[in-house]
Amino acid sequence: MTEAPKLLDRVRAALRVRHYSPRTEESYVGWIRRFILYHGKRHPSSMGAGEVNAFLTSLAVEGNVSASTQNQALSALLFLYRSVLEEPLPWMDELVRAQRRERVPVVMTAEEVQAILAGPDSGCWKRCGCG
Repeated sequence: MTEAPKLLDRVRAALRVRHYSPRTEESYVGWIRRFILYHGKRHPSSMGAGEVNAFLTSLAVEGNVSASTQNQALSALLFLYRSVLEEPLPWMDELVRAQRRERVPVVMTAEEVQAILAGPDSGCWKRCGCG
């Protein structure tokens, strides 16, 4: 009698069949493993939106991970539920994806730009605080 493949082996096989990169495979398996361990080694099929939300929240709050890292973990869990466990995910639509912070560019004033273009000998460097 042949034993059914373990969950993470099934994840690896599903990723390889779909030609995901080895780095993606490594990353997704790692996130799924962390998800399972976070919930005391419970099988993902016995968990739902509450557990996924709790895991993703803990990444942001306790793990202080970036939005892109949190979204990568969510993508791994989405792959697990959709492609490996083949479970319907109506509750996944309710999950909130982390938003990246808007980066505000650092802009110099017109006077600072003129001082840089004029060079250090122009005397403007000291007035505008550039030098």
